[in-house]
Amino acid sequence: MVKNIIDVRNLSKSFDISSKEPGLKGTIKHFFQRQTKSIEVIKNISFEIKEGEIVGFLGANGAGKTTILKMLCGLIYPSKGSILVGGHMPFRRKENFLKKITLIMGQKQQLIWDLPPIESLYLNASIYEIDKFETKKRIQKLSEMLEIDDELFIPVRKLSLGQRMKSELLAALIHEPNILFLDEPTLGLDVNAQRNLRKFLRKYNEETNATICLTSHYMKDITSLCKRVICVHDGSISYDGKLDQLLKKLSPVKHILVVCRSEKDATKLENSGFTIKNKTNNEITIIVENNSTTSSLKKILNNFDIEDLYINEPPIDEIIGRILIKKNYDI
Repeated sequence: MVKNIIDVRNLSKSFDISSKEPGLKGTIKHFFQRQTKSIEVIKNISFEIKEGEIVGFLGANGAGKTTILKMLCGLIYPSKGSILVGGHMPFRRKENFLKKITLIMGQKQQLIWDLPPIESLYLNASIYEIDKFETKKRIQKLSEMLEIDDELFIPVRKLSLGQRMKSELLAALIHEPNILFLDEPTLGLDVNAQRNLRKFLRKYNEETNATICLTSHYMKDITSLCKRVICVHDGSISYDGKLDQLLKKLSPVKHILVVCRSEKDATKLENSGFTIKNKTNNEITIIVENNSTTSSLKKILNNFDIEDLYINEPPIDEIIGRILIKKNYDI
């Protein structure tokens, strides 16, 4: 039986914020009579994550995803509720806990800007009390997995964004953590760099059975890595379950691209009562309900002269866009 490595119960987080009126008068008033109010950004959430799972956190900007990750790794103290990560309370920041986890944020960096990454790697290894022989072995293994070599000896400021991100990953994994918190890890990377990073994370998960909690606005990161997603809306969890079930629920239709033998045939199909998405010359895309796909195909094949036919799901970005604005998913 696979055990839970993360256990969150009735977790809430509030922040006290202040506001001020514009101008000098507003500044003076703010200085002497500061007004603050409490805003609850995480609202009584509960979830469990099993060892070795890769879980994606989905939600619009400001939904609370990063705040959740920061509480899970102990950077933020919760207002209410309980958290256990690897058997530890994260906010206590115990040494044994910190050796189990790592946090990677796409917009932050830990490498020393003017030095080659190799210097930061040995510094991190020293902090985690790893001897030089073991450090060298780990660097070699991770650099092979990440397909990075000579770049480790070039000053960070001269590396490309993709090379820096690989180096950041290597530095974050030098102590071999078994729980990874990744906040927008592919932010700003090109398509090839994103694909290579996803490939590495899959391989790392398979070889080490590491648990990975991931947030990303690049939907390919979520769909290629995560079988399970947790949707966060306005600080609450609106869905927690399998990604394919969610996509099926939010995508009750299929797009059928029909290539007719002539534009005349396409016009005839256009006027036959189907819901039309678009039409270009002799090609026409119709939208059908999932439960009527078979009957729709029979009608098309029996009544129209066609050259070819393709059945497609709606674009994943279009479906995920609905997730970001939807509050509840009844599955």
